[in-house]
Amino acid sequence: MNEIASSELGDFLRSRRDRLSPEAVGLPKGRRRRIPGLRREEVAQLAGIGVDWYIRLEQGRTVSPSAATVDSLSRALRLNPVEEAHLRALTRNAVREPFAREVVPESLRRTVEALNVPAYVTGRRWDVLAWNAAAAEIFAFDRVPEDERNTLILVLTNTKTRRLFGADWADEARRMVAQFRTAYDLWARDPAFASLVERLRSGCPEFTGWWESHDLRETTGGQKRLAHPRKGTLRLQYTSFQANDDPHLKLVIYTQPQV
Repeated sequence: MNEIASSELGDFLRSRRDRLSPEAVGLPKGRRRRIPGLRREEVAQLAGIGVDWYIRLEQGRTVSPSAATVDSLSRALRLNPVEEAHLRALTRNAVREPFAREVVPESLRRTVEALNVPAYVTGRRWDVLAWNAAAAEIFAFDRVPEDERNTLILVLTNTKTRRLFGADWADEARRMVAQFRTAYDLWARDPAFASLVERLRSGCPEFTGWWESHDLRETTGGQKRLAHPRKGTLRLQYTSFQANDDPHLKLVIYTQPQV
């Protein structure tokens, strides 16, 4: 396992261990605990693995757990399907090239521009790489510098975008942070991803608390309610698609929900 994945793996395991109580997993509470959550030896016991082995995982030391060990840890930590998939991704021995901003194929760009509903394309770091006029009319992608043309930066740090989401801003922002965390953990320590997180820390007071909770959510469609300064209240349904030309690209399309 590479060093990056090991570090994030340890952080993830600790965050899930801290959330569990002995009673929740059928263990006696025992002596007084200085901190909430399970002890390392308790997780190892529940997973049926050695304590030293589990400590090495949490410390980010170079170890490669088997599929059976990952299954046992998932059960011991009571992981949901999203968390279990994330644990598997973190334990794969993947070597990643330094991040480079994606290029949108011309055919995909033309398709987006031809749509008469809001649509845009994002990359692995959630940079907005292409959009159409309908999306620009709502999100003003064409009115911000390229280095701020990122959905996380716009929603978490841009005051105009924050007002656009109105009373729903905190729920939407926290959802985005939890979804991005699943991608970030696989790219942790890459300068492009690290600089983005630091930008969010400095630009959004709420971000650090959300980030350190290590919540994870899968990327799904849904609905958004926006308070547009000219269009009034907008209720939009959105869904996303992976591009065949480049699986790192995601096409997001907004439509009016069915009444």
